[in-house]
Amino acid sequence: MIVSVSALNAQLKALVESTFVQVQVQGEISNLTLHTSGHMYFSLKDADSQVRCVMFRGNVSALKFEPKEGMSVVVSGAVSVYAPRGEYQIQCRGMIPEGIGELTLRFQQLRQKLQDKGYFHSKKPLPAYPKRIAVLTSLSGAALQDMLKVARKRWNLTKIVAINTLVQGKEAKDSIARNIAYADGLFGTPQGFDVIVIGRGGGSIEDLWAFNEEVVAEAIHRARTPIVSAVGHEVDTVISDLVADLRAPTPSAAMEMILPDSQEWLMRLDDMRAVCEGAFVAMRARKQEILEHLYELIQTRSVRARIKARSEQLELLRHSLHNAMSLILQDKELRLSVLRDALTFGAFVDNKQKLIQSLQYALNALNPKHTKKGVAQVLKDGAVVELESVRSGEVVELVDTTASRRAEIL
Repeated sequence: MIVSVSALNAQLKALVESTFVQVQVQGEISNLTLHTSGHMYFSLKDADSQVRCVMFRGNVSALKFEPKEGMSVVVSGAVSVYAPRGEYQIQCRGMIPEGIGELTLRFQQLRQKLQDKGYFHSKKPLPAYPKRIAVLTSLSGAALQDMLKVARKRWNLTKIVAINTLVQGKEAKDSIARNIAYADGLFGTPQGFDVIVIGRGGGSIEDLWAFNEEVVAEAIHRARTPIVSAVGHEVDTVISDLVADLRAPTPSAAMEMILPDSQEWLMRLDDMRAVCEGAFVAMRARKQEILEHLYELIQTRSVRARIKARSEQLELLRHSLHNAMSLILQDKELRLSVLRDALTFGAFVDNKQKLIQSLQYALNALNPKHTKKGVAQVLKDGAVVELESVRSGEVVELVDTTASRRAEIL
């Protein structure tokens, strides 16, 4: 008899829900989500299989503990089928803890084993300016695009080579280990990488389990190239994070931690240029001062400078001699002037004495005591003259002691 899919799912729903009315299932909590409505959704799994579970708000509020990811629990409830999708889940009415889950236990055991072997201690330094980076992740994943976006923004001088790698599933561990070996095999060659990044986006512990495998830890430990583990979100911790040379909280953060910030370096270069320019200007000023000092020193010791200095000294001596001679001449001139004045005064006195004498003679001539009666002096132009010197037609003045008369010589 041929039936439709809907009919088949309806029959299965009736069969399953009538058969598994009350079940108790033990497993490890995975993909735990507490909805804002108060309902709790999760998967219950063991090493080989998993089943979806839901616990509604009323039953969640009755729990005496807080369920955690990776916790091993026993749930009780009924199996229900969602016919439109042909999916089934356990509607949990109760839950009791059973300690940590199997995967968590495996993680702790491997962690202790690798720690005892010293895999967590030796860390290789990362280069400050990587030129080539190998990114081992799924080419179709969002993690790769996030890393490329950050890389282009921070430091676009680095070449990033993405190597397609399985990051989830049974074959993921071998794919990761194989690609680590391949990328590291180019170490020391022109095609070699400065850093290898392994990573993926977030997920459940099962989704990330490939990075908790010992084969991956061995590949990371053997690599000569520095390796960065960028798996999941910041709260996720896997074995590769512990073995790698650097653990990044997210794939995007890995690029922020590996690559320098170009904007920061541009500002630093501007500051360095300003410092260099200031230092150059100061150095040039110092050298200029030294050069000028040396030039002055050379000038003072050169033949031309010495000739100039001697010429200046000679000019000073000439000027001093000139001043000295001028002073001597001035002194002699003063003395000569005094003598000249003295000589001139003597001649003046002699002249005056002669004049006085002449006047005295004239006075004596006019003195009545010395003048005879009937005798008169002949004056011509106010001066006494001899009578024989007067010519005919000239006018003279006849003077005696009592009177004077004008007369014309016939």
